[in-house]
Amino acid sequence: MPPADTDLLKLYLQKRPSLVRFFAARLRSVEAAEDLVQELYFKLSAMEPQPEIDNPSAFLYRTANNLMLDRLRHEKRSIERDNAWRETQDLHAGEPAVDDALAARRRLLRLASLVEEMPAKMREAFRLQKLEGMTQAETAKAMNISVSAVEKHISAALKLLLRKID
Repeated sequence: MPPADTDLLKLYLQKRPSLVRFFAARLRSVEAAEDLVQELYFKLSAMEPQPEIDNPSAFLYRTANNLMLDRLRHEKRSIERDNAWRETQDLHAGEPAVDDALAARRRLLRLASLVEEMPAKMREAFRLQKLEGMTQAETAKAMNISVSAVEKHISAALKLLLRKID
């Protein structure tokens, strides 16, 4: 570690309480100001001795201010990065996993294939009631059959689908 500038460190120790107050007002947090002033100490203790500084007090505050601005920029970038990540997660939150979507698509294709294999009247009753949302009475009227016949076709269709899917 390079030798520290002892004059700056002495000045730092004298000004430390006022540095904490100064930065606590700007950061609105005594803890954050304490951290910043501690970071300033480490920076000063690692510095090479400086040629004569015209205004050591101003140098001290300027160095601390630069550290504060660096920290604020870093925090801002971190928040922006976190928000961007959350937005991408929110975009994908409603989407099923690829495997789940693929499995659901396969089940749907299998179901459609089974419906196509049904006898014509059974398929028509199933399509009108289950896929198009008609009531049993509307389905009976559309197919020109009785409501009990629609019930029998739907019951048989559901039994067939359950048996073939399992």
